[in-house]
Amino acid sequence: MARKDIVVIGASAGGLEAVLSIAGGLPADLQASLFVVLHQSPGWKSALPQLLAKAGPLPAGHPADGEHIGAGRIYVAPNDHHMLLEAGCVRITRGPRENRFRPAVDPLFRSAAYIYGARAVGVVLSGALDDGASGLYTLKLRGGTAIVQDPSDATVSAMPLNALQYTEADYTVPAAAIGGLLARVVREPAPHARRLPPGEDEKTLHEIRIAQGRTEAGQDFTRFGTLTPFTCPECRGVLARVKDGGIVRFRCHTGHAFSRQTLLGSIARDVEESLYDALRALDEAAMLLEDLAADFGREGDGEAAARSLALARATRERSRPVREAAIRSGTIDVGDAGAGSISRETRVPRAARTS
Repeated sequence: MARKDIVVIGASAGGLEAVLSIAGGLPADLQASLFVVLHQSPGWKSALPQLLAKAGPLPAGHPADGEHIGAGRIYVAPNDHHMLLEAGCVRITRGPRENRFRPAVDPLFRSAAYIYGARAVGVVLSGALDDGASGLYTLKLRGGTAIVQDPSDATVSAMPLNALQYTEADYTVPAAAIGGLLARVVREPAPHARRLPPGEDEKTLHEIRIAQGRTEAGQDFTRFGTLTPFTCPECRGVLARVKDGGIVRFRCHTGHAFSRQTLLGSIARDVEESLYDALRALDEAAMLLEDLAADFGREGDGEAAARSLALARATRERSRPVREAAIRSGTIDVGDAGAGSISRETRVPRAARTS
C-alpha cells in the first residue's frame, strides 16, 4: 500500500528558522522526499540547501529540471524558478509569478496534490499574506494531509492563519514539533483517492501547465472563472475571478495569479506610486516656474517674473494635498485585511487536533 511519502513545505517571512527546525527534527532514515519553497528576492543566491544539510541528517540541494525523486532527500526550489512535481521527477520552470513570487508555494502544492494525491503532505509555515492557502486547500481536497505551524509559534502568522481559515488542518503544531510529526506521518498508509467536484481535476491541471511556462493555457482560463474589472498589476491584463472552496483568487490571461490580499497590496503600491508621480510632476513644474521667474528678473521683466512666481506658488499649493495623500496612501494596510477581517464566502472550521 502506498505511503504518505511526498512532503511539500512552504514558507516566507520568518520561515527560515521554522524550516531549519524541521530539518533538525527529521530522522536519517526518513523514507520520504521533502520539497521546500522559501520566498526570496530575485537575484540572490540561496544558501538554504547548505543550511538545511547542516541543520539535520538529510542531504539537501537545488534539483535540476527532470531530476529523479529519491527518498531521504530535501529538494529546495532554486531562486526565481517554480518547483513542480511530476510522476517520479522534479520540474524546474520559469512560469508566471504567483502572488508576486517565483518560486511560489501554491504551484508546488497543486502539482504534488495532482500527481500524488493522498500520498502528499503539505506544510505551511511562517509568512506574510496567504501564499500556500490555495495550494493546501487543493492538497487536502485530493486526500492529502495538511500540517500548519501554530500561528502563535510563527514569527509572521499570516500564512498559517490564512491556511487554517480555509482548510481544516490535520495537525496544527509548533515548528519544533513538525520534524518528529513528519517522521510518524510518512509511515502511515495513504488513504484512497477522494471523489472530486466536477471540473476540479481539469482546473488544477490547467494551473500546473501555466506554472510550467505554457502561458497559452492562461488564455483559456476564463473557463474556470469570471472576468472582473480589475487589471493585473504585472502585465495590465484583465483578471478572472477564480474560487477554490471559500478562497477567491485572480488570474490573468498571461498566467499571473493573485490572492485577494496580494492584489490589494499591489493596488495600494500602485496608488502610492501614482501619487508620487503626480507629486514629482507638480514639484518639477513649480521649480521650473521659479527658475523662469529668476531669469525674467535678471532680464528686467518684472511683470513676467511676478506672473511666474504666482504660478509657482499656486502649483506648490496644488501639490500640498497630493503630498498629504501620498503620505497617507500607506494606510491601505494589507495586514489589516488579513485572516478573519475580510468577510469570507465560506468559512472552514479551524482544526483542533494536534500531534
